[in-house]
Amino acid sequence: MRPTRRAALLGGLGFALAGCENGYRGPDRAVTIAAGEAGGFYLAFADVLATELNRAEPRLRCVALATEASVENVGRVRDGTADLGLVLADVAQSALAGTAPFPEAVPLRALGRVYENYLQLVVRAADQHSELTALAGRPVSFGAAGSGAAQLAERVFATAGVPVRAVHLRLADALAALRDRRIDALVWSGGVPTPALADLNRTTPLALLPLASALPRLRQAHGPLYEQVQVPADAYRGVGALATIGVANLLVCSPGLPADVAAAVVRVLTRRAAELVPAQAVGTQFLDVRTLIGTRPVPLHPGAAGTYRSLHG
Repeated sequence: MRPTRRAALLGGLGFALAGCENGYRGPDRAVTIAAGEAGGFYLAFADVLATELNRAEPRLRCVALATEASVENVGRVRDGTADLGLVLADVAQSALAGTAPFPEAVPLRALGRVYENYLQLVVRAADQHSELTALAGRPVSFGAAGSGAAQLAERVFATAGVPVRAVHLRLADALAALRDRRIDALVWSGGVPTPALADLNRTTPLALLPLASALPRLRQAHGPLYEQVQVPADAYRGVGALATIGVANLLVCSPGLPADVAAAVVRVLTRRAAELVPAQAVGTQFLDVRTLIGTRPVPLHPGAAGTYRSLHG
């Protein structure tokens, strides 16, 4: 989609948000959002989205489901155990192509690009590690086996040529292992600040390692979905600003999601964008009505695309 067309699509959005017809009742069904782990932004965002959907579209009866994140969420959307899923764009690309970790192609459609994930390589501040190479040969948690963080961590360390002893731990377990010195680092992909990381930082001072130097080789090997993003200064107490790797988080569904459900979700994404930010967030990485339609590589669901067009005029 060319930038001029994208600008035209959303340019009049603010004037169209009140365009609900008299007597509108909305779809009537339960909706499940496959989200992520407790303590992370996937689940926090999904909880807020479910609340706003239930407020605006009470007949949807929406709930958020705790999962191991992107890879599991694709499987749940594919199998019909979730209607919607939060999925990193690079994991969605693998799903569409049927490449590892997916044994075959998974058809997906998108309802919107909801926020930017920040890859965070977390170490103990006391260890005074300053760069990725300092972790060579050390135990590092790549995240839960079903997470997008795990896939991206594997790619980052492989393209950087830094061999580590990778383990796969859920966030809570990884934080405990880092605190107790059973691992030397953990990889987490999510919003900034992630509440669980901020909580540990109060008792065990943490540091983040910059990852922007790994970006050129990562993009060369895996394509342009990755970009440089900036962790704001003091997003975590005592941690300064630094550059890391960003990847979009998409709200996806199956092609068979009813068009009226897709439309109802899009109306909430556009009309209640300001409310769809968990309280702990810095906010700059979150949903922006100007970029909602930028769901590459996943095509928009027809019900979503039609609603974005109707909101324009």
